[in-house]
Amino acid sequence: MAADRFIAVTGGVGGAKLALGLTQMLTPDEVAFIVNTGDDFEHLGLHISPDIDTLVYTLSGESNAEAGWGRRGETWQFMQAMKQLGGETWFNLGDLDLAMHIERTQRLRKGATLTQVTKQLATALGVQFAVLPMSDAPVRTMIGTANGELAFQHYFVRDRCAPAVTGFRFAGASSAAPTREIETRLDDPALAGVIICPSNPFVSVDPVLSVPRMRERLKQLRAPVVAVSPIVAGTAIKGPTAKMMTELSIPNDADSVARHYRELIDGFVIDTQDAALEPAIAALGIATVVTQTVMLSLADRRQLADDVLRFVRRLNANA
Repeated sequence: MAADRFIAVTGGVGGAKLALGLTQMLTPDEVAFIVNTGDDFEHLGLHISPDIDTLVYTLSGESNAEAGWGRRGETWQFMQAMKQLGGETWFNLGDLDLAMHIERTQRLRKGATLTQVTKQLATALGVQFAVLPMSDAPVRTMIGTANGELAFQHYFVRDRCAPAVTGFRFAGASSAAPTREIETRLDDPALAGVIICPSNPFVSVDPVLSVPRMRERLKQLRAPVVAVSPIVAGTAIKGPTAKMMTELSIPNDADSVARHYRELIDGFVIDTQDAALEPAIAALGIATVVTQTVMLSLADRRQLADDVLRFVRRLNANA
């Protein structure tokens, strides 16, 4: 009998934390990760894939735990030289991290797809799990602000999330498509569930869902789709999610995140600090589990992964 298989949708640091927990509980044959590439951009002539690299570095043990991004043991001589020469330095590229971007760019220019290149680079760093870009076609997250539209990295890194957000656009999405590798995973008869990691719903998960057919494919699955709230007690553990919600006049609580995913998910995982919201979420017709979702240690990541997997399996059993 084939083992249950799972797909996790992830982007950013919060998503990578749960992804690491899932890899502690499942084998490479049992879970694959669909990763947001709306954050990708061209910089200094290089193709940068921040969310892919965050996941690859996390799963390979190469992530910089202190900074929360980039590679451990990083040095910055390249950036220091760029500053001396008067070049752009608003987006930090470490000396070790630079090798990833250069190699990715060279392979893409030779005709490889982003999926192929990601597999090659992840394997080279010892990652055995499937890290699947949401599409091989470029999709770019654009942030609407009162002063005009900004490319995501200009908003997020250069401007430090300071501009007030008015909306989002995913440039190129209409011309994109899920990759063959993603379609194969979604068609797998052994697929037991899809897990939406605690990533920013607007700029980490919605770009994935903007790819034509992706949302519809997830809605049509017989297997349950479960999301983990990135909002705990009214705040985001990491990133600008709560700030964005306030600026969009959306209550910054887990209930609002559940409503955002309402037509897509069968189950929702909230933190113990938000237990009082469980009846309101259940009233939406969404099954809910209350557990600790704040992940401060590897043990926390493992425990949340175990809780989420148990929840998915219970939904399957009750279907």
